[in-house]
Amino acid sequence: MHGRTTFRAQFWLAVRIAAKKARFWVMEQCSGPQEARLWVAQRFSAAIKPSLSQRALAPEVGSAPFSAALRIVLILVVALIAIAAHPAAKQSAAMPRERYLSPIEMAFSPDGRMLYVVCEGSDEVRVVDVESGKVESRIPVGHVPRGIAQSPDGRQLYITNAWSDTVSVIDTTSLKVVQTLPTGFEPAGVVVDRNGATLYVANRLSSDVSVIDLKSGRETKRLLAGRGASYLALSPDGKQVYCTHIYPNPGPHRTPPKSEITIIDTERQTVVERKPLHNVAGVFHVALSADGRLGVVAQLRPKNLIPLAHVEHGWAFGDSLTLFGQDVGEPVQIPLDELDRYYALPWGVAITPDKSKIFLTTAGAESVTVIDVARLLRTVNARRSPAGRPALSEAEGSARATPFVNDLSASADYVVARVPVGHNPRGVALSPDGKRLYVANRLDDNIAVIDTASAQVVSTMNLGGPKTADALRRGERLFYTARFAFQGGFGCSNCHLDATIDGLQWDLEPDGFGEDIVDNRSLEDLAGTEPFKWNGGNPDMPTECGPRTEKFFYRSQSFTPQELTDLVTFVYSLPYRPNRYRLAHGDLTPVQERGKAIFERVKAKTGAPIAEANQCGYCHSGPKFTSQRQLDVGTGKLTDRSPVIDVPQLSNVAYSAPYLHDGSARSLEEIWTVFNPKDTHGVTNDLTKDELNDLIEYLKTL
Repeated sequence: MHGRTTFRAQFWLAVRIAAKKARFWVMEQCSGPQEARLWVAQRFSAAIKPSLSQRALAPEVGSAPFSAALRIVLILVVALIAIAAHPAAKQSAAMPRERYLSPIEMAFSPDGRMLYVVCEGSDEVRVVDVESGKVESRIPVGHVPRGIAQSPDGRQLYITNAWSDTVSVIDTTSLKVVQTLPTGFEPAGVVVDRNGATLYVANRLSSDVSVIDLKSGRETKRLLAGRGASYLALSPDGKQVYCTHIYPNPGPHRTPPKSEITIIDTERQTVVERKPLHNVAGVFHVALSADGRLGVVAQLRPKNLIPLAHVEHGWAFGDSLTLFGQDVGEPVQIPLDELDRYYALPWGVAITPDKSKIFLTTAGAESVTVIDVARLLRTVNARRSPAGRPALSEAEGSARATPFVNDLSASADYVVARVPVGHNPRGVALSPDGKRLYVANRLDDNIAVIDTASAQVVSTMNLGGPKTADALRRGERLFYTARFAFQGGFGCSNCHLDATIDGLQWDLEPDGFGEDIVDNRSLEDLAGTEPFKWNGGNPDMPTECGPRTEKFFYRSQSFTPQELTDLVTFVYSLPYRPNRYRLAHGDLTPVQERGKAIFERVKAKTGAPIAEANQCGYCHSGPKFTSQRQLDVGTGKLTDRSPVIDVPQLSNVAYSAPYLHDGSARSLEEIWTVFNPKDTHGVTNDLTKDELNDLIEYLKTL
């Protein structure tokens, strides 16, 4: 075993040295990283894909021409790996990075003449004249705006700024920001109560809802919501706020994921109900009908408890809705997919004023699904109470309808159209008269306009973004689309929601059925953290995203060399989200200072030296707190083929629960209180509860 390990290390060291030399030579020939990637990809493609006639004339093995050709191919392969495995966040001067708009949410002015469009990529709100389709104004707001709400009188807009932890208040007369309100961590969804007195803001990273008094501008309380609280809707009578969340709630390891719809009473400003969503992880927009009798939630049903070996049978993700309200009784989940086609990532949802249709963006499928409400309700009622049988109670009906959500033939009963739109459609807005649906094509910088009667795109409103797509934009489109997977089942962004995590653990086929259960890792600032996978099996990002993804995930022909280069470029460009636990200028609180001392200590409290390999800083070293080694720290399980795991980076570790390679630790505390009984994962058993808390508070600052 030791000989194999030594040989492997020597082999990869030789490859890295050759790669550096090849990369240096190629970069000298090109103006920048992107041109170098393209140069290598073109030559590599030409070298390994000769025509049939060329194959007939190929030199014999062992001849001088063959050896020369083989050397060229090997150099190109190594150069492609070396260049593609390095980030291209800083593009060459000849290819400056474009500033795309990335429209994500919208709202109409009360008279329907103006459309306010939140552009998260350009940190602004663009005001569009609906009749002419022209952009009339641009309003700068905070960093990465995500949500929009309008006061009842239409005089103010409220824009959540996810990376600034604020809400920008815009005066709709002057079209200027007149006030900035503080919120929780990473605000997303936002609504105003019917009196215009209170603002509710869903905070994704702090998993709560801020209640803000608009007269004083002060946050008066925080209400606990589901993990990753993101989207809000106000009931038509103004009495309740409905909140959804994108990550599953913490629960026992390897059990079905659970989510919820958090319901807030606006008079008492308290949570009055949490509607459970079973087998659901990833809950997006929520909408209610004008009469308040029907609620709709867009959601994912992951099949993460079984080996990911039946993609062709639909056993990866189920795209679905949850219906709730008086029209359906107990909540019921309904499928959106078809027998031979999937409609990945249901996201934005709207119900027409007359409650005749539901419109739903499917962000990965790049389309809008149209549902006939009358037919939908008939199907739901028939499933719950088959003809000839007495009516069932609500509980019995809900239990009987459970298999319904896994019936891929059911959607034919109520889906009446699938409308192709642009790349990564997200938010939707119905015109006040309900005749037009406006769809934000996030990665096209435009708005698709759909006639709600004919269910056809009748026009497209250009928001004025860049006219060309650079490598980062092309890579982003590849990351968010599901078109490469078998029957459009899923894409990268199914597991990495908004390029983050999904809070789930998966049983991947390459490792064996029921073996090497793995937690989903963060994608933030990955350059310099190689190798990848929890066992360190993938030496670079092209290997991670290329043949492995094609063979074991998508089950279909995947990316071309250029597409793979674009995708890797985008993934490597993903930055850290702001760390909310750090003080300005990098200062630490007294608690964090004490935690830092524990992290860096070399002696136990008894005075005995801690072995170097068991010191926190030995494994978690360097600028990203990873030694990039594979080690056994005693956290292996019976399901693991080997206890040796890749040392993870710790930057922004506070945001990536659950923890350990298999996600078995629900919190940072459990890493040591539950899974470190013999002090093999650092010496922690001599710490008091307060000292362990100090250590955790320091880790949150990394």
